[in-house]
Amino acid sequence: MEQLKIFDFKQERIRTLHYTWIAFFVTFYLWFNMAPLATTMLSSIDWLTKEHIKILAICNVALTIPARILIGTLTDKYGPRRVFSGLLIFMSIPVFFFAFGTTFMQLMISRLILGSIGAGFVIGIKMMAIWFPKEMIGRAEGFYAGWGNFGSAWAAMTLPWFAITVCEKWLGLGEDSWKYALAVNGLVSLVYGIMYYFLVKDSPPDKQIKFTQKAEPMRVTSYGDLIQYIVWSFPLVGAMGLLAWRLGSIEVNGQELFSNNVLYIIYAILGLVYIGHVAKVLQTNLPDLKAGIPENKKYSWGSVAALNSTYFANFGAELAVVSMLPMFFESVFIGLTDSSGNHIMTATMAGMVAASFAVVNLIARPLGGYLSDKMKNRKRTMLIYMIGITIGFFFMALIGKYGPIEDGVQTIVPMFDGVWWLVVAVIITIICSMFVQGAEGATFAIIPMIKRGMTGQIAGMAGAYGNVGAVVYLVIYSLVDAKTFFYIIAGGAALSFLYCLFFLKEPEEAFSDEY
Repeated sequence: MEQLKIFDFKQERIRTLHYTWIAFFVTFYLWFNMAPLATTMLSSIDWLTKEHIKILAICNVALTIPARILIGTLTDKYGPRRVFSGLLIFMSIPVFFFAFGTTFMQLMISRLILGSIGAGFVIGIKMMAIWFPKEMIGRAEGFYAGWGNFGSAWAAMTLPWFAITVCEKWLGLGEDSWKYALAVNGLVSLVYGIMYYFLVKDSPPDKQIKFTQKAEPMRVTSYGDLIQYIVWSFPLVGAMGLLAWRLGSIEVNGQELFSNNVLYIIYAILGLVYIGHVAKVLQTNLPDLKAGIPENKKYSWGSVAALNSTYFANFGAELAVVSMLPMFFESVFIGLTDSSGNHIMTATMAGMVAASFAVVNLIARPLGGYLSDKMKNRKRTMLIYMIGITIGFFFMALIGKYGPIEDGVQTIVPMFDGVWWLVVAVIITIICSMFVQGAEGATFAIIPMIKRGMTGQIAGMAGAYGNVGAVVYLVIYSLVDAKTFFYIIAGGAALSFLYCLFFLKEPEEAFSDEY
């Protein structure tokens, strides 16, 4: 069996892998540029509140849901090179608007649009599926996703330092230095988007890839699968309604962001979108189902649903946790001081500590793909990871205990006193993250094997469910304390384990030499 030589740059597919994970890295570098600067923004903008930050965090993942479906379809039609390049270029624009916005509405709209950059993930999944054979696909997808996901950790580790040290202290740009740090962030995306177009090809020279002729819903192979597809499509729209409901309760300058009439209009539009989607699904699939689907064309849509659930529980939780973890560590360990009485947990330190959750992506996702390739049972690998996530988030809930209620807000304080407990908290976070990101690698080691020609669409739907999970979890986080939040996402992972146990099927010929 041929080995994946990850640093053999003489191979064009290896160069393509590296160029593509860097593109994915840039998307996450932009996507999560707010969380590490949240406390800096709060101190710089006098009208901004913690409630606003929570809402912006929800907005940050909302439009990724329809974007991943759309981008997955466009990738299957136009190829990954053009779609990835265009996404990086166009998504630099809302970064600039967010950096220099002066009202909450401007921040919210730019954050909503910027959330679409999270769709970049599914493009690389298609690219890897084209360039690598089946026995390497888990490792290639895992390496691509793991190193790309490191972009969020890089943002957490570098943006506070760049804003405070470089822009404010060295360049003297004042309290608005964080805005210039974000502007540089957007410039990186713009430049690399142009570069990517000229660096890669859609497929190897000796391999003819047929892209779909038109964008259309997924094709199913049984009436039962058709019902599943329709049912599982509803949360993709429902999450948008949940976001609208949560935004409607927010007050800006003493007035609700959305009136009831506006909310009803939004709900009606989302309802029409869902009805239109169902009509299109039926129009696309019923003629084929009536004519009969050959046995060699059938695939398990139950496996698609199961992987939707895993990505809801692992990637959805990751997005939510990455969005709240810097503020969580800073608020929980704010009382921790050194021998001179100086606070240990500064904004920069909180970003560095919270980055420990994302930094293990460098090895965790590739490891998840590698184990899926090597353990000879991809379903069993998936189940082990989901149990690990459940236990990991349960222990993260034990990092803090309930403290006093201050100004009507429940505080969380360290479970134990001393720096040693901060060290233990970081270790818990890293171990939990190993399972979360490893499960993501295991998920996308299976997706390309369900139905090869539909890899973009299946990856798009599973990816969208990751953002459904993020929206649901972040809405829950905006309503409960952090300790309860960790218990809830642990429960979500446990439910996904049970669903996979009964409905996920081991892909046929999952370890054959030919893809």
